[in-house]
Amino acid sequence: MSAASPEPSATSVTISRVEILLTSMPFSAERRVTGEESIDEFNASSHTFTRMESLMVKVTDSDGRIGWGEAFGHKTNPASWAALEQIVGPFALGRPAEPAAFRVEAEYAFHAFGRTGPVHYAVSALDTALWDLAAQRAGVPLRALLAEQPAETISCYASLVHYGEDPVEVAHHIGRAQQAGFTAFKLHESTPAAVAAARQQAGPDADLMTDVNCHWDEAGAAAALQDLAPYDLLWLEEPVFPPDDTAALARLNAASGRIAAGENASGVQGMIHQIAAGAVSFAQPSVGKIGGVSAMLEVLEAGRAAGVVVAPHCFYYGPALNASAEIVAAIGGGVQLEVPFLTWPQRLHSLHGSGPQIQLSQTPGLGFELDDAVLTDHLVRSVALG
Repeated sequence: MSAASPEPSATSVTISRVEILLTSMPFSAERRVTGEESIDEFNASSHTFTRMESLMVKVTDSDGRIGWGEAFGHKTNPASWAALEQIVGPFALGRPAEPAAFRVEAEYAFHAFGRTGPVHYAVSALDTALWDLAAQRAGVPLRALLAEQPAETISCYASLVHYGEDPVEVAHHIGRAQQAGFTAFKLHESTPAAVAAARQQAGPDADLMTDVNCHWDEAGAAAALQDLAPYDLLWLEEPVFPPDDTAALARLNAASGRIAAGENASGVQGMIHQIAAGAVSFAQPSVGKIGGVSAMLEVLEAGRAAGVVVAPHCFYYGPALNASAEIVAAIGGGVQLEVPFLTWPQRLHSLHGSGPQIQLSQTPGLGFELDDAVLTDHLVRSVALG
């Protein structure tokens, strides 16, 4: 993959308007039983979630083009909204609508606010929207701006929610995903019985992963790797708390070669540090958290240098889903897109509720085109700056 910089003339185009939109859409995980959860109520795979929010940014440039981005997310949206409306959005107005220039200025301006958190999520959304605009100016889909020969069709894996460690329920939902055409599956279970049931249902050749949401300390994770070894997981995601305990992850990965992490890394430098330290075999940055498309490109470069697979984390349904799909297409090499395995009564746009295969749009930029009627039904609040 060879990344291209946006055209130099883009610096004469400025950001004239920033709109912030929050949607909340109901979904069903089709659970039959709840069980005893081994995750906390703030995790989006918990049974306490019956609606999912999307915090979107709509950027209009001085030529009248519109670019879209999305900030993380879920129950931290009140803080991310405040960062967008009061800090990052006003900062962006009048500045060049070019991602490289904006990123340098924003990273320096906000460096005292930390390497992750709501301000960083807000910057991530703006950066993604500016890459959308840059690809539109170039007249190509974003993936063509990021790679010389991107994929036009990508595969997806089903990201299942948490089923209370119930083996029967886990197997049932793997079966549902199979019926929908998926051949790769990510769990949010941590017990051998639940993982064994998933493997039996999925079959020996299916890619099977599990995200345990920092469930153990290092000793507990080492024991779990042994207990789960018979089920041939492709990766064990975020096995320890805190999630950026790079030394512990490096020891676990050296012993197993199966560690995945990065959604909660401390910004792009934190993710690169984990890659360089051998802490992960699968790096999982999230475009809405880590700094947008610009930061994802830096992680991809670090992954290539270290021989680490970059598999973007994506539990979104807004523009970050489109951005992740375009990045996966640029990565190639069999990397699959994560899509939440949920039932949606309505779809906000064409990629929302995607199945196992996506034929990507030829529309320049992200190709993010909202259904206005669905947006009206589920818009919680909006504000325009500029």
